[in-house]
Amino acid sequence: MQLTSFPQPAQPHPRKFSVLNVVAMAKSKNHTNHNQNKKAHKNGIKTPAAGRTRSLKGVDPKFRRNARYALAGSNKARREAKLEA
Repeated sequence: MQLTSFPQPAQPHPRKFSVLNVVAMAKSKNHTNHNQNKKAHKNGIKTPAAGRTRSLKGVDPKFRRNARYALAGSNKARREAKLEA
């Protein structure tokens, strides 16, 4: 009578390196600016739109009221100076 062995369960492929034995190499490249200048000039570097002012939404009403009167006074003074010149 011949003895037959039972099939062995499939063994996972042995790793070449254990996770614990791998030592991370030193990082060599910390920064590069390669191609950034070309990308920036591809569509041209544009100046920000002039004349944009911040919204006064949520600002103290007393401050807004005073700013409105101050602006009116400044514009009046500019007009008078322009007429005299």
